[in-house]
Amino acid sequence: MLWLFRTFVRNGISLLGTAIATAMAVLFVVLLLLEQAGLLTNPYLGLLLFVAVPAAFLIGLLFVPLGLWVDARRRRRGDLRAEWLVVDFSVPRQRTVAAGVLALTAANLVLVSVAAFGGAHYMETTEFCGQVCHTTMEPQYVAHQNAPHSRVACVECHVGSGVEAAIEAKLAGTRQLWHVVTGAVPAPVPSMVRNMRPAMETCGQCHWPQKAHGDLVRVSREFGDDEANTETATTMVMKVGGPTTPLREGAGIHWHASEDIRVEYAASDDTRQEIPYVRVTGPEGQVREYLAPDVERDAYAEVPLRRMDCIDCHNRPAHTFSSTPERAVDRALAEGRIPANLPFARREAVAAVSGEYASRDEALAAIARSLGDFYRGQGSRPDLVERAIAGTQAVWAGNVFPAMRVTWGTYPNHIGHLASPGCFRCHDDSHTAADGGVISGDCGLCHDLGM
Repeated sequence: MLWLFRTFVRNGISLLGTAIATAMAVLFVVLLLLEQAGLLTNPYLGLLLFVAVPAAFLIGLLFVPLGLWVDARRRRRGDLRAEWLVVDFSVPRQRTVAAGVLALTAANLVLVSVAAFGGAHYMETTEFCGQVCHTTMEPQYVAHQNAPHSRVACVECHVGSGVEAAIEAKLAGTRQLWHVVTGAVPAPVPSMVRNMRPAMETCGQCHWPQKAHGDLVRVSREFGDDEANTETATTMVMKVGGPTTPLREGAGIHWHASEDIRVEYAASDDTRQEIPYVRVTGPEGQVREYLAPDVERDAYAEVPLRRMDCIDCHNRPAHTFSSTPERAVDRALAEGRIPANLPFARREAVAAVSGEYASRDEALAAIARSLGDFYRGQGSRPDLVERAIAGTQAVWAGNVFPAMRVTWGTYPNHIGHLASPGCFRCHDDSHTAADGGVISGDCGLCHDLGM
């Protein structure tokens, strides 16, 4: 033991490692206590606490055996006779030293375990997903914060349960981290339609799949470009129905998710915008196949089919972007974020957010300047102008991200069919079965036209 102590003391590498490990251990404990007290909220401080500090701590520990190995090589080169380490627990000092080594080892294991657990938990937080890789994930993070599912953590939908799902997610995260480090991140980031978990493992944990909704009333509010921002309200009755509840005219939109009906399809593109083949299996096992024009059945004989579920229509439930500037501004006017009693507010807001800007700062400044110049000297209430500027800036900032090449319509939403094919990917009166039947595009399938 005396030899080990003398070797350790004169070994600078081991001493440096001990100093680093000790300093990092103290820093980790202090930061952990501050984090538990709620005093650390910045996501980058979490990265320091659970990644950087534990990594430095482990490096310090590795320096200790490295220094002993270097010292042993030095002794061999000097042809010095190495002394054998003799452990004799009958010697009180050796018992004390051994107890100290065991205590330090146990403390190290506790620190590493806490850091590993905390690191795994931290990397599953929404803040880590959206803010650490700020530029890359900014569009998805901003949209998530403004969506009804903002209180649902990213991992609830993007990472499954079990060890296999966790490993797959971490491997994917490692690949994405490499893309960030090497600057190879695709812009815009493609939608993860092929890697999303089945809807019943995500949506079905909160939403009741068998719920019968019947007919639901939806009101769409639009505004004109005239001075009064004239409002037009369109009231629609949606035949939502339920998976197992028939309505007076068919089963409703949620018929597609029925347990008794199996709707399967093949898409010809990664975004599932083009669907040339659809197969429907009825309750009694009867099968009907529908083909788009100029599509041969044999071309899809061996192609894996996807069973239709919630996210085939609700494909942007947590990251929704407006498809056009007009629809985004109309929504802001309807919600009061842009004052509808400010003359020409709709026209000027649409014009301001439709411009092409190289950065967020440039866009916000240009929007403020555009609206400010238009209303200057017109006698408009200053508070309404300020609200209009703030609301218009928020509309742009929530939908356009120049650094990631995300703009209006980049991520199509399949609910409806106004700005993207949506329902008409299949319901186009062109997908035809062998007996001549088609997948109807009749509005009455989803809407009550008699209202």
